[in-house]
Amino acid sequence: MQWLLDLTPDEWNAVRLSIRVAVVATVFSLPPGIVIALLLARGRFWGKSLLNGLVHLPLILPPVVTGYLLLLTFGRRGPVGALLDQYFGIVFSFRWTGAALACGIMGFPLMVRAIRLSIEAVDRRLEAAAGTLGASPAWVFGTITLPLILPGVIAGMILCFAKAMGEFGATITFVSNIPGETQTLPSAIYTFTQVPGGDEGALRLTIISIVIAMGALVASEVLARRAGRRLEVE
Repeated sequence: MQWLLDLTPDEWNAVRLSIRVAVVATVFSLPPGIVIALLLARGRFWGKSLLNGLVHLPLILPPVVTGYLLLLTFGRRGPVGALLDQYFGIVFSFRWTGAALACGIMGFPLMVRAIRLSIEAVDRRLEAAAGTLGASPAWVFGTITLPLILPGVIAGMILCFAKAMGEFGATITFVSNIPGETQTLPSAIYTFTQVPGGDEGALRLTIISIVIAMGALVASEVLARRAGRRLEVE
């Protein structure tokens, strides 16, 4: 573990910032992720295919394109960014909040897909039975549907978190690579690979990235199993 003690302050900042960005991106993506997954799984409306395409577009586009579109939209001179800055004092471009926004958008399709598949696997007769007993749609969703799709929700959150931890192209295009402010683990690793003698630092951060990713996957498996066992008992 001596190699952990050799991390410089900038490297520690990159680790902490990456975790912070990934957590914020995952938490804020979850509510709209559940809503959109529910719409795509159960909804029947005009434009459903268009919505599905827009949700999954970040997976198809080059990350740099997504980052550039975010810069045009949420930059200080962008239509949305200018309004947020003027009326609410919220700035995304070249800030860690912008990194969280970019990572959330890149991980959002993976979250939605995992939750959608779980919703489609739910036996709707259970929901219908609760409805016939007088339960409201919101109560049915909270007490029947949500517990049943919990393993899928957990999987979607972990996928979003992992994608956010590894996102590089959209982030560096939208918020640049500013040490202590927007330099995440992938950006720091890239910086080390571009300077002489940076191999050691790049290797340290690479190992940390692998450890965090594996930890997230193991946690996802444990939580999903516990949720499944609880449902079996109930």
